[in-house]
Amino acid sequence: MMRDLFQLLRSLVFIVQMYLAMVVLAIVFTPFAIFRRDMALRACHTYCRYVRWSAAWMVGLRSEVRGAVPEGAVLVAAKHQSFFDILIIFGALPRPRFIMKKQLKYAPILGWYALRLGCVPVDRGKRGQAIKQMVAAVKNSSREPGQLIIYPQGTRVAPGAHLPYKVGTAVLYDQLKQDCVPVATNVGVFWPRHGFFRKPGLAVVEFLPPIPAGEDPRAFLETLEKQVEGASNRLMAEAGFKGQGG
Repeated sequence: MMRDLFQLLRSLVFIVQMYLAMVVLAIVFTPFAIFRRDMALRACHTYCRYVRWSAAWMVGLRSEVRGAVPEGAVLVAAKHQSFFDILIIFGALPRPRFIMKKQLKYAPILGWYALRLGCVPVDRGKRGQAIKQMVAAVKNSSREPGQLIIYPQGTRVAPGAHLPYKVGTAVLYDQLKQDCVPVATNVGVFWPRHGFFRKPGLAVVEFLPPIPAGEDPRAFLETLEKQVEGASNRLMAEAGFKGQGG
């Protein structure tokens, strides 16, 4: 009981300083990022490294990236369990940008930096129209080629919960004619979607072998779900997760 209370206090301190660090880095980097996109990218990479480092020594949550990290222009389809997997994936990729929900562009600091990096805001409530807008926005982007990150389930999903993979990922894969790199994770075991408690352990993000461009979209989506869910379940079992009833 006392150990859990101590871990909760450590978690609260960690969370507070994590957001303070975001503000400090924004103040330092924004004057440069206004004129140079690469400085916005450097600011975000610096923040990702800092959070991973501080999580390790403040709450005992270490993190690890496995697999071959893509460097060229690819679609990255990732399992999403908490804010931590965003940081680990973004920090690992050389030129990342996200498909993100439209509301995030209004978030203080995060919203401006996301748009500066070329992230694509999507109105998820409009479904078919949103998919068309997403594809058009990605294709019309004048940014340098990089890694476009999408969450196929559309939102954070708790360990052990199931949510279907949305067709938008398959449409984007079909339209872009790019390889897709699946990404699995177990971070939700330690850093939940909601709440303040952070568990010690090893959070892993694993880049899986790419799915080549040109597959039938339906077959692609089935393959993607099978690979990501299978690898994520393996990583969560490795972390000691036994399911919602375990």
